[in-house]
Amino acid sequence: MRKLVAVCLLTMMMAALAVAQPPAPPTGSVAMIFYWKAKPGKMDEYSRYIREIAEPIDMEARRAGAFLSVTTYVSQKPDSPWTHMRIFILRDQAQADALKDALDKAGERVHPDAAERKKNGDYGVTLRDAAGSEEVQILH
Repeated sequence: MRKLVAVCLLTMMMAALAVAQPPAPPTGSVAMIFYWKAKPGKMDEYSRYIREIAEPIDMEARRAGAFLSVTTYVSQKPDSPWTHMRIFILRDQAQADALKDALDKAGERVHPDAAERKKNGDYGVTLRDAAGSEEVQILH
């Protein structure tokens, strides 16, 4: 009886640990990093632009298999060369090579009206400047 109770307790503890573990991050081999610098006084507005305009397009592209994940980081350092860093994790080089076109196509699906897409793009230009980009290999 004691063995049965011990086995039951051990099983319950292992199940609780398994549930408590956060999911493993997606494992890819390549990341595309884009650095953006919000224009003076536009930090909050550019963050809102990312949430409301860029992220729905990103999620459509992800759903279509364009990349594994994307995370946006915001620098709090006033003298940082960038304010927003967006990291796309990609399965492999082929996915990295196709990312720009996949995001463009996702943008067309989310905003089928070309005039609306142009208006959103023009608005983004008023909020930020490109501060660089790079493709990196991910070590596992």
